[in-house]
Amino acid sequence: MSTDAHPAMRSEHLFARAQRVIPGGVNSPVRAFRAVGGTPRFIARAEGAYLWDADGRRYIDYIGSWGPMILGHGHPAVLEAVTSAARDGLSFGAPTEREVELAEEIIKLVPGLEQVRLVSSGTEAAMSAIRLARGATGRSRFIKFEGCYHGHADALLVKAGSGLATFGNPTSAGVPPEVVQHTLVLEYNNVAALDEAFALHGPEIACAIVEPIAGNMNFVRASVPFMQRLRELCSKHGALLVFDEVMTGFRVALGGAQSLYAGLIPGFAPDMSVFGKVIGGGMPLAAFGGKRAVMELLAPLGPVYQAGTLSGNPVATACGLATLREIQRPGFFDALAARTRALVAGLQGAARDAGVPMCGDSEGGMFGFFFADALPQDYASVLATDKERFNRFFHGMLGGGVYLAPALYEAGFVSAAHSAQDIAATVQAAASALR
Repeated sequence: MSTDAHPAMRSEHLFARAQRVIPGGVNSPVRAFRAVGGTPRFIARAEGAYLWDADGRRYIDYIGSWGPMILGHGHPAVLEAVTSAARDGLSFGAPTEREVELAEEIIKLVPGLEQVRLVSSGTEAAMSAIRLARGATGRSRFIKFEGCYHGHADALLVKAGSGLATFGNPTSAGVPPEVVQHTLVLEYNNVAALDEAFALHGPEIACAIVEPIAGNMNFVRASVPFMQRLRELCSKHGALLVFDEVMTGFRVALGGAQSLYAGLIPGFAPDMSVFGKVIGGGMPLAAFGGKRAVMELLAPLGPVYQAGTLSGNPVATACGLATLREIQRPGFFDALAARTRALVAGLQGAARDAGVPMCGDSEGGMFGFFFADALPQDYASVLATDKERFNRFFHGMLGGGVYLAPALYEAGFVSAAHSAQDIAATVQAAASALR
């Protein structure tokens, strides 16, 4: 039964059509509203901080295409760059100058990066980074953390085993157990689990891959002691530390989340980094990078193979390059972070006035909130928050013209296009939704 506050007749018709020709009616599972109930909104257009659905209803958008739209939709500089590039050609299957410019821009903004390889999706980038780490170390096993999502490559679709340092089990049909036998799944923010895993398997671990702010648990930060110990153990045992900054890169700070930890942990830096979302500005583009000695192990120079027909696509690189140049304007991140903090504070204030437990956090233009008394530190704690209240709140906000992620487990995103009036309208909608 639909829990929508207002009917979405055109979206309902389109969803019925879609379900006949697309599995579940969607091309990415969370879009189906299965977690919250109701009919997914089919979007017709977007501009600035707003989306319009197929029924003509406008929403204040806090998904932002799941993170890339840091400037808002349809920024003039980005549109001009994309249309100009498209006029020159959509794809060549050959090198372009703009690929070099985008790589140079990423390296300039992220200290420690010396080379990057452009790809078309975050899944592809994370998968390739792990393959490269295995090739660089000659080891097979790697660590990931429960609640962190690094794309849908087979070896990453795992859940934790029964102990602190046991190997994972597949969480998707079609993934044979032997494919994930080298994947260690540990609890996020658990230092003791790190120590045990490296004590048992240190010489066999190629890398540890981690989201510094986990955006698929809503919004959960890696603690400084956890991150410091992870860096120490990787260095001690010769494993590579891979930062998955697909969400956080150029979204929480100009230098990514790693620049925030570098300010808190002396000498801190990952060995490799994975980027997506913002660097494509809303088009399919991602990257992975690290030190030259590691990156030069990639084909055509080295034995680690990776390729892609559309990698470095000329239109996508134009979009990403224009976006990265705009976010370097003086004061951009200060203003974005202030607007995001105001949103979270407003939501918490509305919850407090309604007598509803809520906690929230934000960094740069990324935020999250939970119906709980304290911020969760791991996946199990996220699961213990009030999911049913979130679902009711989601539909109340949707009916009030505010588009949040349709699942408890997803972070939210504010753009430079969101105005103080948009934040105020969002908080007002929250006050109504929490009654």
